[in-house]
Amino acid sequence: MADAATGRADISELFQLLRDGTPRTRAELAKSTGLARSTVTGRVDELMRMGLITPVGEGASTGGRPPSQFALNPGAKVVVAADLGASHATVAVADLSGELIEERSEPLPIDRGPEQVLTWVVDGTDALLESIGRRRADVAAIGIGLPGPVEHSTGQPVNPPIMPGWDRFDVPGWVREHLDVPVLVDNDVNISALGERALRWPGTDHFLFVKVATGIGAGIISDGRLQRGAQGTAGDIGHVRVARDVDVPCRCGNSGCLEALASGPALARTLRERGIEARTGGDVVRLVKAGNLEAIQAVRQAGRDIGEVLTTAVSLVNPSVIAIGGSMSRVGEHLIAGVREVVYTRSAPLATEHLAIVQSAAADRAAVRGAAILAVEHALSPEGLAHAFAPARA
Repeated sequence: MADAATGRADISELFQLLRDGTPRTRAELAKSTGLARSTVTGRVDELMRMGLITPVGEGASTGGRPPSQFALNPGAKVVVAADLGASHATVAVADLSGELIEERSEPLPIDRGPEQVLTWVVDGTDALLESIGRRRADVAAIGIGLPGPVEHSTGQPVNPPIMPGWDRFDVPGWVREHLDVPVLVDNDVNISALGERALRWPGTDHFLFVKVATGIGAGIISDGRLQRGAQGTAGDIGHVRVARDVDVPCRCGNSGCLEALASGPALARTLRERGIEARTGGDVVRLVKAGNLEAIQAVRQAGRDIGEVLTTAVSLVNPSVIAIGGSMSRVGEHLIAGVREVVYTRSAPLATEHLAIVQSAAADRAAVRGAAILAVEHALSPEGLAHAFAPARA
């Protein structure tokens, strides 16, 4: 048993080096790990039998036959990614590099309840697997994003305001009854942070993703790791009170919250109060793109309000990049200009000297990309590799 455990540990250590996709020779792996060359050879052979790594060419020769190089085989397994929004759902299949292979989206209100929505995810997964010629046995993990607070340790939504019937529902347990693989669940802003960073800022260890849509929230990456906080509410900036003297009630029960002033529905309400027809955040976006001055000014003020809250965040976590995403980011530079105006003016010069405040590059695909990353990170972790050593499932 001890030898088996040691072997799994050695294999895991080697694989954690190779999973970045950089080809390495056996000699390079032995030098990096301190393992004997013979041990490395045996563990590399085992990883190749599992299909997790593959030869990718030859290294430089120091005389004689050039040594073989090995790297991650991204097609060894697949992961499933699901982005479940307030009124839409997307499910996708990705390889072990996080690259999306196939996906499908449909309008699907989250308030239909967990069993109906998650059944759609399971059925969609089966359809996608069939379309790409893969089987359920090829799935290494599933990542799911939800539009509400999630207790990450259990994967259960906690008091989600727009998700009736979901409170404390065992999402991972229900999905595993139908697809027996590890299931990771997080809120949509956190996974959007993972997706945006992977796509546009992979080398950035201090990163903030701000989603401005029906609600407002932030995903925080510090020292290269997603920060969820003690109860999973880190980044819940939408319910921070804004100093501007506007006593607007918020759905959380307080008043003057950022979300009540700067979200899509809040901006639509502001414009209606000024006699402009706007029912949704999408209406606000269309008005801005049409050049409506009132809409542009409202969006610019929303950016200032968001910037006020982010000024505190800049002092607390000192990000090097803030990406603005969500449906309201489609108004473009008008929103971001307001954010920059306040953050660059009120933050300490050292904190903003190299700070970039940018529009999301992943846009509405940030969340599904992040759900894939969430699943891949687990699948390629030591725990995920241990799952691969488990006896085959029936």
